[in-house]
Amino acid sequence: MELDTIIRNGTVVTASDVWPCCDIGIKDGSILVVGTKLTGFKASQEIDAEGAYVTPGGIDSHVHLSQYYSPPPGQPQKTLITNGTIPAEYNFAGDDHESGTRSAVAGGTTTVISFAFQFREDDSLMPVIEEYHRLAQDKAYTDYAFHCIITNPSQTVLEKDLQTMIEVHGISSIKIYMTYQDAKLNDYEILDVMHAARKLGITTMVHAENADVVDWMTDHLEKKGMTAPYHHGTSRPPVVEAEATNRVVCLSELMDTPILLVHVSSERATDVIRQAQTKTLPVYAETCPHYLVLTADSMKKDGFEGAKFVCSPPLREESSDVQAIWQGLKNGTFTTVSSDHAATCYNHPGGKMKALGGHDHGHDHSHAHHTSRFRDIPNGLPGLETRLPLLFTLGVLTNTITPQKFVELTSSNPAKLYGLSSKGTIAPGYDADITIWHPQASFKPFKLTNDMLHHKIDYTPFEGTEMLNWPRYTLIRGQVVWRDGEIVGKKGFGKFVKRGRSSMPGPRDVWLSEWRP
Repeated sequence: MELDTIIRNGTVVTASDVWPCCDIGIKDGSILVVGTKLTGFKASQEIDAEGAYVTPGGIDSHVHLSQYYSPPPGQPQKTLITNGTIPAEYNFAGDDHESGTRSAVAGGTTTVISFAFQFREDDSLMPVIEEYHRLAQDKAYTDYAFHCIITNPSQTVLEKDLQTMIEVHGISSIKIYMTYQDAKLNDYEILDVMHAARKLGITTMVHAENADVVDWMTDHLEKKGMTAPYHHGTSRPPVVEAEATNRVVCLSELMDTPILLVHVSSERATDVIRQAQTKTLPVYAETCPHYLVLTADSMKKDGFEGAKFVCSPPLREESSDVQAIWQGLKNGTFTTVSSDHAATCYNHPGGKMKALGGHDHGHDHSHAHHTSRFRDIPNGLPGLETRLPLLFTLGVLTNTITPQKFVELTSSNPAKLYGLSSKGTIAPGYDADITIWHPQASFKPFKLTNDMLHHKIDYTPFEGTEMLNWPRYTLIRGQVVWRDGEIVGKKGFGKFVKRGRSSMPGPRDVWLSEWRP
């Protein structure tokens, strides 16, 4: 039988098994056969994995791309409609769908789920979704999908748009915020969203931080002159995340609806989630590599350099928080590991330098402290390309997590949680989205530098980290898009993927009172 591609001699890993000396046969973009020493097949292309690990292509389920527009004060808080081209893109300090997905394939990620952001005055989600389709169309190197961020749960959104979002656009997940003045929902609104989501089988993602505490702390820190980047973390101690996490878990229990806590950073929040899961509540959790690697000390770097490490929730001060996140990976508290790639350049007037009026004042430590406010620093770190190699290096190759757990966290669980039914594992019938690593014995470790990466961002928070392996090949639907350090895929090859409902456990039909939805 004629195949398109055969991958030979791989150590194939799924979320449950490791198969040494294994071959994979690919036909028409899908995996046709998996077995040991396949015979009777011919292929126009054969790839020798040389005994290296072969894992399902990474699915990064939390990525911010092409979010270029933030309405200034006094202007309508509505989505700007374009022809698919970002206006005056030189003013945009982040990654778009071209640069972000280009970076993704170089790090072994084959599918990204980014966000379509609804502004407060967008009464409907439809123009928002249509705009993000235009911004992504014909630009992506990877396959892609969208979550919808809801900041205005209007009657139109709840009673009409959410159903259209699923049935027409194949978008089966939403995200809500409990913080940020221009995005947060109050508890009443959160219950409205959960009520509607439950009816439709939508997965609700939640950014859990107590907005009022953050604002109060920030105002009082500024009165004391405590405005340096490091005090971003001071304004958001772990209790701020833990309280909001507990509150939204209680709301989800009341409404009997699944939720996913995004980018969990602390031991206290992790404990809340673990307790909820022990009660068999459908509560899921995501964390990110920066919470496994970095601490708040990074925000103390000289001058304004600490701004490079400002994200929310913040990097934590205590090593016990880092250890708790690793423990949560091992014991199953965390469902997924995403990048939360919400990057802005450092040396850019619209990036981290925005808090200094758009200019780098050099490395005068005291000057940077007195001319900036941490509240003005754009939040977020780059990490799309480094997500898989970091977790592979620091998790798998140190025997901290198994190869199967790596696959579960980075591919299989995201596919199940977000309804990507043809992705997330290596098995007949699934998309041939595959990452082939270097043979470990011949790989030469290197220290990471930003100029090795393929995003538009001018720094990486993981500069200098020793990498013990890196993807050698990335295949999307059977096509090689990354080979031996070179991007060989084409812009526009990536396609939008319509998703179904989550296959993770959902509502339990267990109630706290006589009320029913």
